[in-house]
This record gives sequence, C-alpha cells and structure tokens, in this order.
Amino acid sequence: MTGIRRKARIAALQALYELDCTKHKPEEALAHLTIEEKLPQQALSYSEELVRAVLQHKPEIDALIKKSASTFPAEHMSIIDRSILRLALSEILFHDRTPVDKTPFKVAINEAIELAKEFGSDSSPRLINGVLGAITTERGLG
Repeated sequence: MTGIRRKARIAALQALYELDCTKHKPEEALAHLTIEEKLPQQALSYSEELVRAVLQHKPEIDALIKKSASTFPAEHMSIIDRSILRLALSEILFHDRTPVDKTPFKVAINEAIELAKEFGSDSSPRLINGVLGAITTERGLG
C-alpha cells in the first residue's frame, strides 16, 4: 500500500514533469492534480505545497543541481531526473513545515531514489543518489 506522502510526491512529480514539458501555467498543472488524481485531501495539499516550493526556489535548486552534477549538466538530464531532483531538494531544503512534520532528509533522498526506480531510467537512481548526497553533505546535513 502506498502512503499518503508517496502518493503526494508522485502527483507533484507529474505536475513538475508537465510544467517542464509544456507551456502550461503552474495553476493548470496543479488543477490537473485535482481533476486527474483521486488523491485524499491531505495528499493533494502536500503535493501542492511541494510543487509551490519547487517553483518558488527553482533558480536556487537548479544552481545546486548544476554545481553538484557538473559531469552531467542539468540541461542534458532527462526531464524526469531533473524533476525528481527538484522535488527532493525542495522537500529537503525549502519545504516549510513544523519540525515535527518535516521530512527527514534521508527519507526524502530514499523517496527520490524510489521515484527514480519507478519512473526513471536504469541509471536514474544512481544519479539521484549521487547529486542529493553531494548537496546534503555540502550543506552539512549528511
């Protein structure tokens, strides 16, 4: 059985992927979450929070990805890998929740790796783990 936060991350990933592939506005992608996904309200709210955090901090997140994946530039990454990294980094670094509700960074990394296994290529989990590991270590989280 998939937990509420996993469902929320999958929905957020779908919205981020849509935003990267289309000229849709964020409001449209978020509306698709409501219409197309049969999510419990708690999961829908969490997915919207994650997407908004990515959009709010996208330049900083992309700069971190570029710095940490210098041998594999972000513009050459698959859209899904880039979206997974953005999602995980927003959850680790910028998602404002109370300390009790905040996702531990190791959990966020593991969830990102699981998303990469499910939606990415064979090399995606290793890339995701490497980039997130480098960033969390640099930030003193790991």
